[in-house]
Amino acid sequence: MATDSDPLLSFLQRVQSDALRTMGPTDFDPKLYVDLPLKTNLSIAVSAFDSLPRRSGTIPISEFNKFIKEFFDEAGSDLVYAELVDFKPEPEGFLLKVENEEMRKWALEVHAIWKNLSRRVSEKVKKRPERHTLLYLPGTVIVPGSRFREVYYWDSYWVIRGLLASKMYDTAKGIVFNLISLIETYGHVLNGSRTYYTNRSQPPLLSSMVRDIYMRTGDAELLKRTLPPLLKEHSFWVSDIHQVTIQDQRGHKHFLSRYQARWNQPRPESATVDEELSLKLTPSEKDAFYHELASAAESGWDFSSRWMRNSSDLTTTATTSIIPVDLNTFIYKLELDISTFAKITGDNSTSQKFIESAKSRKVAIRSLLWNPNLGQWFDYWLDKHDAHQGVYHWNPGSQNCKIFASNFVPLWLLSQYPDSDQLIEEFDEDLTSLRKSGLICDYGIATSLSNTGQQWDFPNGWAPLQHMIVDGLANARSKEARSLAQGIAINWIKTNFAAYKKTGSMHEKCNVETCGEFGGGGEYIPQTGFGWSNGVVLALLEEFGWPRDRDVSC
Repeated sequence: MATDSDPLLSFLQRVQSDALRTMGPTDFDPKLYVDLPLKTNLSIAVSAFDSLPRRSGTIPISEFNKFIKEFFDEAGSDLVYAELVDFKPEPEGFLLKVENEEMRKWALEVHAIWKNLSRRVSEKVKKRPERHTLLYLPGTVIVPGSRFREVYYWDSYWVIRGLLASKMYDTAKGIVFNLISLIETYGHVLNGSRTYYTNRSQPPLLSSMVRDIYMRTGDAELLKRTLPPLLKEHSFWVSDIHQVTIQDQRGHKHFLSRYQARWNQPRPESATVDEELSLKLTPSEKDAFYHELASAAESGWDFSSRWMRNSSDLTTTATTSIIPVDLNTFIYKLELDISTFAKITGDNSTSQKFIESAKSRKVAIRSLLWNPNLGQWFDYWLDKHDAHQGVYHWNPGSQNCKIFASNFVPLWLLSQYPDSDQLIEEFDEDLTSLRKSGLICDYGIATSLSNTGQQWDFPNGWAPLQHMIVDGLANARSKEARSLAQGIAINWIKTNFAAYKKTGSMHEKCNVETCGEFGGGGEYIPQTGFGWSNGVVLALLEEFGWPRDRDVSC
C-alpha cells in the first residue's frame, strides 16, 4: 500500500490544514493548497512556516496570506497558455447537420472554448520538479476547467470526441501522447497529472481515444506507437491489485476486475475533508476508509451511493468489494481494441491472444453481471464469506440490483463494434429495461434513482453517461433505439444551451429534472469550463444535427 513519501506534498498538506483553521470552512477548497507551486527551496519555506505566529494554534489571516504570497506562485500558474495550431474559428466541414442559426452560433462558441482550456506545462516544472505537484507532460493539454487545472484521464476521452468534431486531430493526438508518457513513467495512466494522483488510475479509455482518432484519420503509425503502452495498461488492470477470481455455480472460474487504489491515507487534494469524515473511526477503520475513498476516486464516480453499503453514510464506502459493470466493459473493449490494433499493424499473435482474452471476459460478464430477469447488467458485491483460498464463489443474491446509469454502459459497445460478437445478446430486453428504469428524465439520464447529496447520484446527469448510452442506442440498428437516443440527446443539448445562456458558462454536470439548471452536491462547489461537457455537446450535434425549424428552447 502506497504512503505519502513526497516531502513537498507532506508540507502542502500541513499548509492546507492550517489554512482551514485560519480561513474557516466556508467555500474552502483544500485542493488549492496542494496545487501551489513553490517559489523557493522547500527547506526555506518550511522554516518560515514553522516560524509563523500562532494564536491558540491558529495563524492570523494577515500573516498566513503574507506567507502564501511570499513563498508560492498562484495555483495553476505552472501551466501556461498554449496556442492550438489546428484551431480554426469555423473549421471546414464543422457540424454540417446543424442548420439552425442560433444553435450553430452556440456550437461555434462551445468550439471556441478549446482555446480557453488549452495549456502546456511550464518549463519550470521540468527544471525544478521538486517545487511542483504538477507533473511534466510533453505536449499541449486540454484541462477540464476551474479547480481542475491539470489533465484528467477519463475526461480526456470526451475532450477528444469534441476535438474530433472540431477537426482538431493534432491536438487530439497530443493528448494521447501525453497520457502515454504517464504509462511510460508510472506503468499506467494516472487519475490526473499531479504527484498526489500516482496511487490510482481512472476508467481505462486510452484505447478508445486511439481508436476514435484512427477511425477519423487512418493513421496506422498511431496504432503502432500506442500498442506497447496499451499492453502495459492492460497488464495494470488485470494485475493482482485489480483482478478477482470468481467461481460460478458450474465450477467455472472467471476473472473480472475492480477499482483499487494503492493508498490508505487521506487524499491529499481533499485531506481536510477526509479527516473530518473519519473523526469517529478507529485508526484501523480510518486506514480502510481512506483506501475505499481513493478507490472510489479511481472509478471517476466520486462519490455515489453505488459504492456505499449505507447510502446515507459515506464512511460505509466499500468500492473494493464491488465488481463494476462499466469497468469490465471498458477492459473488454480495451481487449478488443488491442486485438484490432495488433491485427492492423501485422502482429497476429497478439491479436489472437487478445481476442481470446475478450471472449473470456465476455463470458465472465454475461455469467456474473447480466440479470436476464431484470434485463440489465448489475455490479456484483464481493462477500469475504464467499471466498476460499482467494477464490470467490458465485452468489446470485450478491448482484446489486439497484438502478444506476452504469448498468447500461455495455450498450456503448454497439457504437464501437457493431459487427463483432457482442456482449449484448438481449438488446430488446435491455432497451425495455432502460425505458422502465426511471433514469430517463426530462433533460437527460440520471446517474441513479437515489438523492443522497452525493454528486454521482440523482438528480445529477453527467455528460459521459449521456454520451455512452446515447451513442450505443443510436448505432443499435433499431429505429426505436435511435429515436430514444435522439430524444435524450436533444433534451441534453437544450439544457446545456439554456444553462450557457443563463450563466455564460458550460457546466461540469446538469440537473436532469430542470432545464438550464446545473448539478450540485458532493465535496466541492459546481465547476465550469468544461472539457467533457463541451466535447459531448459537440459529439451529439455531430451525430444528430439540428434542423433549421427545431426550437432551441426548453
